[in-house]
Amino acid sequence: MKYLLSSICLIFVLFNLQANPGLDLKDRSNDPVRVEQFMDWGMGMFIHWGLDAELGSVISHSMVGASEDYLERYINELPKYFDPDDYDPEEWVRLAKLAGFKYMVLTTKHHSGFCLWPTKTTDFSVANTPYKKDIVKAYVKACRKYDMKVGFYFSPEDFWFLHQQGHVIRRKGADYVGISNNPELLAYNKRQVKELFTKYGPIDVAFLDAFDNTAIRDYIHQLQPQCIVTRGEMETPEQNIPNQPLAGPWESCFTLGSQWQFKPTNENYKSGEQLIEMLIDIRAKGGNLLINMGPEPSGRIPFEQERRFRELGLWMFVNGEAIHNIRPCPVIGEGELYFTRPKDEPDTVYIIIPQGEERWRRGQRREYTLQSLAPHGEMKISVLGQNDQVVEYRPNLKPESRVEMIEEGLSISVVRAQRLYNNYGWPNPVVVKLEGVKFLENE
Repeated sequence: MKYLLSSICLIFVLFNLQANPGLDLKDRSNDPVRVEQFMDWGMGMFIHWGLDAELGSVISHSMVGASEDYLERYINELPKYFDPDDYDPEEWVRLAKLAGFKYMVLTTKHHSGFCLWPTKTTDFSVANTPYKKDIVKAYVKACRKYDMKVGFYFSPEDFWFLHQQGHVIRRKGADYVGISNNPELLAYNKRQVKELFTKYGPIDVAFLDAFDNTAIRDYIHQLQPQCIVTRGEMETPEQNIPNQPLAGPWESCFTLGSQWQFKPTNENYKSGEQLIEMLIDIRAKGGNLLINMGPEPSGRIPFEQERRFRELGLWMFVNGEAIHNIRPCPVIGEGELYFTRPKDEPDTVYIIIPQGEERWRRGQRREYTLQSLAPHGEMKISVLGQNDQVVEYRPNLKPESRVEMIEEGLSISVVRAQRLYNNYGWPNPVVVKLEGVKFLENE
């Protein structure tokens, strides 16, 4: 088990700063109170959606290295197909709410430059599609209706604008024209950001996807000081989970399958079990999980993606208190077990127990001895979601949880008693709540 060593964390942060050239510790300006709230939320839904969802291609990046003919048809012909008649952002938000998400982040403008709102800055927007309506406005309204935090993804690296300027579209290379070295592009982006951050009321989160985010980040803070900037101001590992906790708030973003945008064929989705395991790993290390949903061209949530989110929703319905409003412990966990604890209750610890190689059967008792914890007052133990009194159809089985300090360490003994699946084959972790305990080291 790995421990929270500040020196290792510092090395990891410095490494990430080198990988994120737009990030400068001294320039961070997120409001500290809002940052604490962000750390409480724990889980956000990323939404990648653009006009090229019609093709099922990678979002935006097919423009890099594309022929002139491809670019002309992408810019002038593809918008004619974008008509998401089934777009219902309330359906998106209801599912996200059920699954335990606290915030959502929509790609208002990805690298392609196509805008999901009717901007006055360009014709390359939803206003010039058969759909015409303001997708961003409807999304914001739905989030607010269901008390979901509103997030905007925005890419300052606008391929459409670079193409209009006559540049070869790219994101790296010796002849790459960055935002800071392109005054026209910077001014263009600022006009769009002003629209986004003045038309739709308070925005909770901004995710800036460029190698040069500083000017746009500062402008957002100028327009909305309470908005939390994630990428551009904090560590945002993409498609990976750090081996150790990072200093300060951080957010790990992942695709649900192999691609950010909807991929109709050749896709390979993470299972619900994998999604839950990722969430636990990230939260035990103090980060937030930003997991992606890629809508179909119609606006519907893909069947396969919905199923994963509903499996996550069942687990969160039972165990959400071990994920929301928590902070990392001095120790990530022991062996296969993970630890989290409520941010305002230092004497309480959640022990998250994976199924392991052998499935934990209903009515089966498991015992663990913990080396990191000791009593700190009157100890109490419970299993989230169950009452420790009944195992259905087994009246002679007593499923009460037990905790005691023995010579070898803190001993816990618990039964998986709740019936969550009809075949009793619940595959996901069980969470034990310990009250009146303390960590022996690193406090």
